[in-house]
Amino acid sequence: MRVWSARLLVMLKAAALACLAVAAADKVSDLQARFDHETNSVRKAKLLEKLGDEQFGETRRASQANDYVAVGQVMEKYRDNARVAMDTLKKEHPNAERQMGGYKQLQIHIHRGLRELDEMLILAPLEYRPPLQLVRQDLVSMDDELLLMLFPRRTEGKKSAAPHAAAPPEKQP
Repeated sequence: MRVWSARLLVMLKAAALACLAVAAADKVSDLQARFDHETNSVRKAKLLEKLGDEQFGETRRASQANDYVAVGQVMEKYRDNARVAMDTLKKEHPNAERQMGGYKQLQIHIHRGLRELDEMLILAPLEYRPPLQLVRQDLVSMDDELLLMLFPRRTEGKKSAAPHAAAPPEKQP
């Protein structure tokens, strides 16, 4: 009798996990559809946070199931979504320093995506790493670009003012 109840318990757990995976996939596709149809760039960047978190959950589940092809596909889709959000922000609000709204959320989430991807790269077998490394390079370049847009370097103005102030006064004959 105990053998049957143990088997039944295992089957129920497997069914519950399958239902959770289907529900998560539905949530991701729902959020993806909302993301695709959003026209406001700031709301699109904020929606990427929710969508990205669900995608990270998908990658964790796929990694636990040793399905690194799915991990790569989900992370590529995340990278593509991040690029779309960044491009729409740049188009709608070209000056990130003055209109930081969506830029900050996007930069923070891309940085979180890099941490997730680094964890996946540690776990992934060698044959699945090259596509993940390409996605990582793309995310790093987006992260760097966002940081430069949010915090531009102001060295040009300081360099031109410094020589005038540091120059010794001219002697008159």
